[in-house]
Amino acid sequence: MTAVPFDLDLLTELTEVGGVPGYEDRVRDIVVRELEETVDRVRTDEMGNVVGTIEGESDYSVAVAAHMDEIGFMVKHVRGDEGGFGFVELDALGSWDARVLKAQRVTIHATDEDIPAIIGSPPPHTLDEDDRDETPEVEDVVVDPGLPFDALEERVSLGDMVTMAQTTERVGETITGKALDDRVCLFAMLEAARRVTDPAATIHFCATVQEEVGLRGAHALGVDIDPDLALAVDVTVANDIPGFEDGEYVTELGDGTAIKLKDSSVITNPKLHGRLRSIAEDEEIDYQLEILPSGGTDTAGFQKAAGAKPVGAISIPTRYLHTVTETAHVDDIGATIDLLEAYLAAEDGTEDYSL
Repeated sequence: MTAVPFDLDLLTELTEVGGVPGYEDRVRDIVVRELEETVDRVRTDEMGNVVGTIEGESDYSVAVAAHMDEIGFMVKHVRGDEGGFGFVELDALGSWDARVLKAQRVTIHATDEDIPAIIGSPPPHTLDEDDRDETPEVEDVVVDPGLPFDALEERVSLGDMVTMAQTTERVGETITGKALDDRVCLFAMLEAARRVTDPAATIHFCATVQEEVGLRGAHALGVDIDPDLALAVDVTVANDIPGFEDGEYVTELGDGTAIKLKDSSVITNPKLHGRLRSIAEDEEIDYQLEILPSGGTDTAGFQKAAGAKPVGAISIPTRYLHTVTETAHVDDIGATIDLLEAYLAAEDGTEDYSL
């Protein structure tokens, strides 16, 4: 089994903590703690973004972005009858496939406590044929905390957050768990921040909020810090499993970090992704190219927030995105950290990215 060449404990901490769009507090605390040990200054803003800055030798600035939020839910209704059990109805924060939600454990993040609960699933032999063929909807999901209605109404309020409950595990050559999107890339960014010393360019390590609901944190930071260049780090699709043709894979686990050419939100700067490829080859870092047919990242948030900017993206290939078993290869995580470190060490502001 491949050794893990990075801090698995920190990755586990980041992926297992809860933090939905707009409520990334617990993740933010970890990010600030880690960045304070490695950068020159750390600040947060009114949206909750975190920016850790290493001052370079020049005024040229690079923003590296990874988002803190995970897809989750907000409590929209607590229902039940006097003397009976209570149940919770949800509003989705981010894009869910309702088929993966049945029979899952969740955590309700109430004001003063975390309450364990489940999303139930009726026994199949109690369903008629129409029920079995029905496509589930997120709006139909009901959470069962196993509590009397009166007690539940006292402890859970409208607006409380709900996240999936899942541990992060080593499975063969991979790491699996919930919220690898995008905590594994947030982790890669923090690891690169540890390694970068005396850069030529000023580097802003940006842990962004609300990416899953429209790249909102990145749009704001693009204006606020106005970098000369931006590079996002996010997961990407790896459909390298039975049931998909080779052309549908997008990326493959174990083939290295992915250098993005395009997704549905952005076409990356050709000179920048060409430079990333050259650096990967010079440093003998395994990489693959990514053309993602749908989906977007913080890259697009920075591209034109304060005028036209060269942007690029490095992605970690990940199977089973937006489920509780998101899965990435140990070597691809390591290659992503290596390429990010190598690029930041090489960027000095003299490259011409104009087209």
